Amino acid sequence: MAGSIEAIFIAAEAGVPMRSVSEARLEEGQGIVGDRYYAGVGTFSEKLKGRPDSEVTLIESEQIDHFNDLHGLELDYGSPRRNVVTQGIELNKLVDVRFRVGEALLEGIRLCEPCAHLAGLITEKVLPGLVHRGGLRARIISGGLIKPTDSINAT
Repeated sequence: MAGSIEAIFIAAEAGVPMRSVSEARLEEGQGIVGDRYYAGVGTFSEKLKGRPDSEVTLIESEQIDHFNDLHGLELDYGSPRRNVVTQGIELNKLVDVRFRVGEALLEGIRLCEPCAHLAGLITEKVLPGLVHRGGLRARIISGGLIKPTDSINAT
């Protein structure tokens, strides 16, 4: 099972728009350098404190495209507020699986389902529209640099 990184997004603070970056440094047990959850200032930082759930999130570009087509929307790849947008890999199959992304080794923890906070930021349609398609939460087993076009491979 293999795919690639389509885009990478971070936000320095809770609620601010995600911004695309040309590369990102992932740190084991911490997250993505420069992201709100790395700094402990994300919307759910207190709730997730001490858990690896906020280290890195991924979503399939194909799911965002399908959602846009289905609802006649033009959400960009940063709108779902996930860090890594992938192409060509089924993220749901990576729960409890270790996989390499660029230089980093990740492990899928659980699906990253849409929530009321996300619905409030973009549209209520994400609640039913992205259930079981909203991406993956992953822990960083070993850090490293990632960038768009890097491959994603299950180990």
